Amino acid sequence: MVSSPISIQGSIARNGGPFSISNSQFLPHIPLPNTPLFGTDGIRGKAGELLNASLALRVGFWAGRVLQENATTPGAIAIGQDSRNSSDMLATALTAGLTSAGIEVWQLGLCPTPCVSYSVGHTDAIGGIMISASHNPPEDNGIKFFGSNGTKLSQDLTDRLEAALRGQADFANTSQHWGKSCPRPELIAGYGEFLARSLSSGMDFQGLRIVLDLAWGASVQIAPQVFRALGAEVICLHEDPDGDRINVNCGSTHLDLLQTAVGEYQADLGFAFDGDADRVMAVDNRGRAVDGDYILYLWGRALQQQQQLPNNLIIATVMANLGFERAWQKQGGKFQRTKVGDRYVQAAMLETGAMLGGEQSGHILCHHHSYSGDGLQTALHLTALVQQSGNSLAELVKESFQTYPQVLRNVRVEDRDRRANWKDCHELQQAIEQAETALGDDGRVLIRASGTEPVIRVMVEAACPDSVQHWTEELSRTVQHYSLT
Repeated sequence: MVSSPISIQGSIARNGGPFSISNSQFLPHIPLPNTPLFGTDGIRGKAGELLNASLALRVGFWAGRVLQENATTPGAIAIGQDSRNSSDMLATALTAGLTSAGIEVWQLGLCPTPCVSYSVGHTDAIGGIMISASHNPPEDNGIKFFGSNGTKLSQDLTDRLEAALRGQADFANTSQHWGKSCPRPELIAGYGEFLARSLSSGMDFQGLRIVLDLAWGASVQIAPQVFRALGAEVICLHEDPDGDRINVNCGSTHLDLLQTAVGEYQADLGFAFDGDADRVMAVDNRGRAVDGDYILYLWGRALQQQQQLPNNLIIATVMANLGFERAWQKQGGKFQRTKVGDRYVQAAMLETGAMLGGEQSGHILCHHHSYSGDGLQTALHLTALVQQSGNSLAELVKESFQTYPQVLRNVRVEDRDRRANWKDCHELQQAIEQAETALGDDGRVLIRASGTEPVIRVMVEAACPDSVQHWTEELSRTVQHYSLT
């Protein structure tokens, strides 16, 4: 094994006596891409390629060093995972890295991402790690981090971790010891109890029939339990943890089967989670999709009526529909957009004091209850809104707003450098300028490189559906040409 060029000297006990050796000398040296490892939601890619055991071992070690140096007292790091076949491999390698850095590891096992956030925020842990590629296909995986308060890792600490992985960090010499690993299943039970407590006292879902699409993923155990404990009749789809099928034609990005099931079972509501259950999409009693924009509007209006929404402010991303923005402003609300990614929504909420924010894709954050996007918590509170209103979800949506026609097209661009540098394409910039001029104030264009998938996303939105379709095709063709040249 080739030792790392980075060395942190420490004194490690061996057979009762100290000897001088660097724990980091046990780390394999591996080549890293020139582009940043960390995207909008941690490190993500195909398992076994860049995202392999060697990288995870190094990530675990340096994450332990970065998080421990940032902490005021020693503490553990909690690890959760979704059902992907590669998650055990990554969990084992991360644990080896963390324990070699002297960190105690709490193994949560299969659980939603927000369970990791809860477990860190409500204990003396110094950080958390979730192994998941969220809504991505089974062959992908990812590693995402939480700080000691349960929020996504700050940009400063993310940059420091990336620098350490690239051999550019400077750490103080400290005494080293080996950490240990232990299971902590009771933290998952505590998370479930926390979810139920976040609802109004006495709230129950008696008389409601609810269909849950669990996407073969991280929510398969806890989501049905919580809804049933609150009195709902629950019908589950894709309810087993299956690493071969997680997110495949199901979950929050594929609503067809859930929509059909809601109709067949004459259900009141349907919810589809993604692989790690930090996002959710809803289906109303008529089988129509209800995305994050509608969820934010309905939850925001309820909080506004209860005078629990400071400055009537909602934080959303550049993907939020214009219809949502203008409807919210029409009723006296304030609306602020961020870049795509719940970490940016979170940062804006902390900066402005906003209590509600999220994404059209179903990442919703409500600081009244937690500091993490939580699909299950969002589903519970939307169900509570329906139950309390006495109206169906379809009726609530009808009374909210009309969306502008919007098309999102993903153009695959495998080359990481080309994805990162798409703004340098003169032809594409000209096409964007032409589209924006043609659409005027009644529409907008958004092109961005995905931080989680090897694609460039093309979004066009306007009052005129024909204009949306025309400019989506034109811009997608231009991006495709750029990717091949």
